[in-house]
Amino acid sequence: MRLTVATYGSEGDTRPFVALSRGLVDAGHDVKLFAEQSSVHIAYAHGIAVEPLAGDIKATLPLDNPAQELSTREIIRIVKKGLRGVNDNIKSWMSAITAHARTADAILYAGFACPASQAIAEELEMPAIGLWLQPTTPTREFGSSALPPWRLPGWLNRFSYRASPEAMIRRLYGKSSEAARGNLFGNARRVRKNCDFPILYGFSRHIVASPRDWPDSHRICGHWPLPTGDWQAPEDLLEFLSGGPPPIYVGFGAASSFVRQKRLTEIVSAIGGRRALFYPGWSKITSSMLPNNVFVVGDTPHAWLFPLTSMVIHHGGAGTTHTASRAGVPSIVLPFGGDQSFWAARLASAGVAPPRVRPGKWDRQSLSQMIEFAEQDLVRERAKMLGAAMAEENGVATAVKEIEAVAAGSVKKEK
Repeated sequence: MRLTVATYGSEGDTRPFVALSRGLVDAGHDVKLFAEQSSVHIAYAHGIAVEPLAGDIKATLPLDNPAQELSTREIIRIVKKGLRGVNDNIKSWMSAITAHARTADAILYAGFACPASQAIAEELEMPAIGLWLQPTTPTREFGSSALPPWRLPGWLNRFSYRASPEAMIRRLYGKSSEAARGNLFGNARRVRKNCDFPILYGFSRHIVASPRDWPDSHRICGHWPLPTGDWQAPEDLLEFLSGGPPPIYVGFGAASSFVRQKRLTEIVSAIGGRRALFYPGWSKITSSMLPNNVFVVGDTPHAWLFPLTSMVIHHGGAGTTHTASRAGVPSIVLPFGGDQSFWAARLASAGVAPPRVRPGKWDRQSLSQMIEFAEQDLVRERAKMLGAAMAEENGVATAVKEIEAVAAGSVKKEK
């Protein structure tokens, strides 16, 4: 089969879809991925045909001076700039994706590419499958992952999905997608509701069990981890890892650009004299800003690194959450926004992370207590058990079979 895969986001948003694309290619399918320009190197490294979409996420982030604190006004400006960037580029996205989708058997879409991809699928009368890393299908069993994980009655849980990840993306970018659709296809019919499109979820049933009120076409496949391939660790990292007990890992992905000197000082103080790894991500934090017990690590496959650590302090992105859990080590989640509080609560309920904290509502003392929690033998044992259970899943293989079944069924109907 010939498949079009469209996504847009940071490197953490792209990796799972590179992994899925690799699985599809290995199964004999012809795949082309469309992704944000700063993350296409991941696809190249894994032999996936890829085309960068217009836009530059890095240009919207505060990457200049980590010693300078961010004001609320500046954060609001950054958010608005990011929203405007997506809307401004949807027309270009739709044109690029459509050019490939015209000769494809199905289109697979994720995140910000959702409204444009659904519009293309309807216009070309082709099957489309949503790929999500967080729950977006309404259920009575828990509330929307885009909202704080409150305990609500069933009817209110289901109502909260008016603010589901998909609903919010469509609300923000639906009008731009419809305008681009009219420009490209010469009309502007309404896109079908999301319940008409199958959805495959790239997260583990051991962290989120499948709700009983989800439709059969919305399936939890398991985590979509990126294979490490022939990656080789640098000598200085190997030397540090072998020089003492397993270190604490600290990294926040693209959100690291929001970690300023004050927060960095609190993290360092909470870690104390423990050995630690720090991943600066897209920030400009350097080793000169850190004590000698903290090693600054470059781009390193999490699946290789996390099993060698004692715990992972992270932002709660879906990918990092699952990779840390699969590695069998405790997590400490310091969320910034989005679905990160949802994953923090899920890990806390599994007993492999301390109780959830609200975004920004932590300091040196509370982080010290969280580290002590994660050092407990019982917590470590729970983390190992969760990792062992997740190791039995093969999320990519499951998703490939589901995609093949949906696309093959649609081809047969057309014939």
